[in-house]
Amino acid sequence: MSRPHDPHGPGMQLPTASNPVTEPQFPGHPAALALAGLVSLAVAIGIGRFVYTPILPYMTVGLGLSKSEAGLIASANFLGYLLGAAAVAWRAVPGNPRRWLLGTLVVSGLSTGAMALTTSLGPFLLLRFTGGAAGALVMVLASSLVMDRLAAAGRAGWAAVMYAGVGCGIAISALTVPATASGGGDWQSPWLFCSALSLALSILVGMLLRTPPTPVTAAVGARVDKEEHGLRRFILAYGLFGFGYVITATFVSDMVRADPVLQPAENLVWLCVGLTAAPSVPLWCWAGRRWGNERVFAIACLVEAGGVALSVLGGGIGHLLLAAGLLGGTFVGLTAIGLVHVRRLSSRDPRRNLALMTAAFGLGQMVGPTLAGVLHDSLGSYLAASLIATIALAVAATLASR
Repeated sequence: MSRPHDPHGPGMQLPTASNPVTEPQFPGHPAALALAGLVSLAVAIGIGRFVYTPILPYMTVGLGLSKSEAGLIASANFLGYLLGAAAVAWRAVPGNPRRWLLGTLVVSGLSTGAMALTTSLGPFLLLRFTGGAAGALVMVLASSLVMDRLAAAGRAGWAAVMYAGVGCGIAISALTVPATASGGGDWQSPWLFCSALSLALSILVGMLLRTPPTPVTAAVGARVDKEEHGLRRFILAYGLFGFGYVITATFVSDMVRADPVLQPAENLVWLCVGLTAAPSVPLWCWAGRRWGNERVFAIACLVEAGGVALSVLGGGIGHLLLAAGLLGGTFVGLTAIGLVHVRRLSSRDPRRNLALMTAAFGLGQMVGPTLAGVLHDSLGSYLAASLIATIALAVAATLASR
């Protein structure tokens, strides 16, 4: 392997002396690493977390779920995500991180399939909690492993490819859910099919993310970035972003199903989110490198706020698809910019700060669905909750741009 010409890469940083590399040396082509990260996030986030959105209308018909119950099930997943991220922030996982990553991918797939095996609220909450915790571990471990190895190879720019996996998983779920459901009330078949697909893709991750025979310990001089003082402010902005996007991302399919005018677009709206999410990641990451991550993060928050507001203020299918495109075209890019930026700000312990970001995001998205469900049952619509989310995104933009 030739000596890398840019060991830090754009917006990235090698581990410091206080944070040596404990993973084996970079193996294989950077495309294989980036693809491993992409598939990991497609399984645990794009499918494991977001498949609930297109399945929810089927569960509502088949089980008669109230909006409060639907929001509670969603929030259970986000609570697991929050606590899983907090656990990684508090203490590093013991043993081989690659094995932990593959194990949590399997847990995510199994918890997805097990949703089809019960009809009770309690097991639903437990399974979604488990899937959320697994998703947080996958997000932190995949981000850390892939970005560290790419940075060590001088190919840090490939990291943006990994976060496109969320959009790819969303697009997959948007296509497979209506294709595998035998009727309007068949909610079990999509869960089972997505579980089998997730487990198969987990095997692919294991093949791509190989472990080389010789470990290496790297140490470089510590660099204290003066921007690290803005880390807390940026983490708060990231948590508000988690709250701001999640209400629309959770209930948009249910919004469509409830409106006869919008029902023809039911299968298109979530597909639109996924198709705009995947290619948006390299675009936003390029913009972040050119104009600064914090400025671009703020702009993306404002664009997303417009999409969230439009989802409840627009009056037709065209407005709804535009709202879906604005949501999909920003929320995964915001995730990527946020995690890449916080890693650049982290001069001592990137893994811990990545986990703190993920935990803040988890806290925001845990509150959102429960609040939206309660307000819907009280007021009869998602309007109030979505407008609150719009304000949260505007505040996040203000914090990030300061």
